[in-house]
Amino acid sequence: MQIINTIGRRKTSIARIYLTPGKGDIKVNDRELKEYFLSEIHQTTVKQAFASVKAENQYDVMVNVEGGGVKGQAEAVRLAIARALVEVNAEHKPVLKKDGLLTRDSRMVERKKPGRRKARRRFQFSKR
Repeated sequence: MQIINTIGRRKTSIARIYLTPGKGDIKVNDRELKEYFLSEIHQTTVKQAFASVKAENQYDVMVNVEGGGVKGQAEAVRLAIARALVEVNAEHKPVLKKDGLLTRDSRMVERKKPGRRKARRRFQFSKR
């Protein structure tokens, strides 16, 4: 029995997963998926790679995720699972690639600049 170890990132979230053949259990930080990701949308996001390759309930996933918010963490886990599925079976790659699940979303929060209120928002101008 082999264990596939991959990593996924999104914004400031980092997800490390361990994929093993099993019956579909997903544990996130030693908690059940439904207990960690309360929103149905985030649960679906995590399972999206399995749905694309029709491999639901075939693998057990152990996830360690940290940093960022709930959405970023869910998307980081999704990327890690997609990468692991490609390692298991290379025939999954075109399907996952077409669905955009193998591309790391590089968008990050723009930094605040000096002399501005936020990244782009300027302080209010007062003529008098």
